[in-house]
Amino acid sequence: MNDELQADLRRILGIQAVRAFLYGFGAVILGSSLAASGASDVAVGLLGAAILAGMAIAAITVGLLGDRWGRRRTYSGLLLLMGVVGAAYAATDRLWILIVLALLGVLSTDANENGPLTTLEQSMIGQAPAEVRLRVFGRYNAVAYLAGAFGALLAGGPAFVHRFWTGAPTGRAWFLLFPLGAFICLVLASKLSPDLETEVARTRIPLDRSRTTVTKLSSLFAVDAFAGGFVITVFIVFWFARTFGASQELMSTVFFAAGLLQAGSSVIAPRVAERAGMLNTMVFTHLPSNILLILVPLAPTLASAIAVLLLRFALSQMDVPTRQAYIAAMVDPSERTAAAAATNSARYVARPFGPLVGTVLMRSIGYGAPWVVAGALKAGYDLVLWRVFSKVPLPDSAAD
Repeated sequence: MNDELQADLRRILGIQAVRAFLYGFGAVILGSSLAASGASDVAVGLLGAAILAGMAIAAITVGLLGDRWGRRRTYSGLLLLMGVVGAAYAATDRLWILIVLALLGVLSTDANENGPLTTLEQSMIGQAPAEVRLRVFGRYNAVAYLAGAFGALLAGGPAFVHRFWTGAPTGRAWFLLFPLGAFICLVLASKLSPDLETEVARTRIPLDRSRTTVTKLSSLFAVDAFAGGFVITVFIVFWFARTFGASQELMSTVFFAAGLLQAGSSVIAPRVAERAGMLNTMVFTHLPSNILLILVPLAPTLASAIAVLLLRFALSQMDVPTRQAYIAAMVDPSERTAAAAATNSARYVARPFGPLVGTVLMRSIGYGAPWVVAGALKAGYDLVLWRVFSKVPLPDSAAD
């Protein structure tokens, strides 16, 4: 791997760290602000769906046009838009405005998978040599989880400071950190080299040999993402506040611990995958985590519910770096941008329906229903993924 590519990868990891911090911080602030303002479960579901829908729309757009516009230009434009939307979230709490802004696709409910920005980063990281690609994806996700964890932890700070300084900003005003973070990201993005660009594809989605494989993967990932939409960070904070009276400070600490666990598992996952295989690692770490997801609402106390949730977080994301490297290995080099766009877009298109269906389940069955249904669907995804792809060998060119 040449020095220029190494420098570019370090810059991408730096941008990922800043963004993940902002998203981890913002998710806790937003969830707590909604709970404190007395927002209904319908309002929470609509806003969560809008954030996910915006990620889907923007990811599809980037998949179709990102290479034509230029990866670096598109990347910088999205980072600039992230800062503008963050400033707007600090300025208003009108639900319809928040929903419209969320549809722009530059907010996220997660620290590591952020719609169009993730699509661009995956295609750029995919240019790393095959023998190191899996570990680069592991570090990429570990940085996201770690930075997101610190963001979630510091989200408890504003409420704590306000106890001693009543004039300190509270709630949504802290979204003003987004423009500052966007500026830092833009400085780093401006130094990315032209080597990260690719030749303009002759077709909009240049999938040839791998079309069938990518279609199957996209369909399965859509099911997993739909189920994951039931239990996004905003919902989890809202649910713990309503069910157990959990404070913003406590939930920020919980998500800090969760981020540390996820960061550690992202570092471990490539090493496990090198020995057990990428598909085995994807399935057999993800399956037990989904059983734990079902058990969260069955926990009788706040402490036990948090313990089960954290144990679930320790396993749930080990499939992410292996999944990203698996996609890069399954397709030809010329298809990687299209494959990343297609599989990510499938996830982002399906996921907005999760909060909406979860809202219906909460209102018709109970607050614990989204946890159970999400865990069952995601476990089913694991079993089908294994059944379909356990007999599909990686191409000979995949040196991973």
